[in-house]
Amino acid sequence: MTVTQSEPLTDGEIATDERPGGLRERPDTLPVAVRACAATPVHPRPTGRDRYTISEVAEHTGLSAHTLRWYERIGLMPHVDRTHTGQRRFTNRDLDWLSLVTKLRLTGMPVADMVRYAELVRAGEATFTERRELLTAHREDVRQRIAELHSTLDILDYKIGIYADTGLSVG
Repeated sequence: MTVTQSEPLTDGEIATDERPGGLRERPDTLPVAVRACAATPVHPRPTGRDRYTISEVAEHTGLSAHTLRWYERIGLMPHVDRTHTGQRRFTNRDLDWLSLVTKLRLTGMPVADMVRYAELVRAGEATFTERRELLTAHREDVRQRIAELHSTLDILDYKIGIYADTGLSVG
């Protein structure tokens, strides 16, 4: 699925997958996890709004104002609008982008790769292949870490089972 800053997801709206030739995948055919991520924001947005201060975005996303400024400075959060006094004004599209960035960070994607991905998104459709390759390589890293965690979980389950089988009660 390709999500760009020009394809915002809003509360309750489900992403659709843009296919070559203008075909769009139906939302009900997307994986359940994708639909769940798009439909249930952690911090619901105020209804009927599309301009947010940095403190409102920090509260909505769980990111600090310092992190939001840093994301903008390194090119991960490009061209945030400003008021005539220079205060940042974030849009719903910015919040959608931050949601994606937060999920990429949660998967352990290095910041440099996220910045590269943001550059590719800004460069347009000609970069679809490179974006796919970047995300595919990262997905493989995530799958390897998940396998390692499953192995570690098996060891923990085994050890917990030993203690459960002793029948000793802690008093």
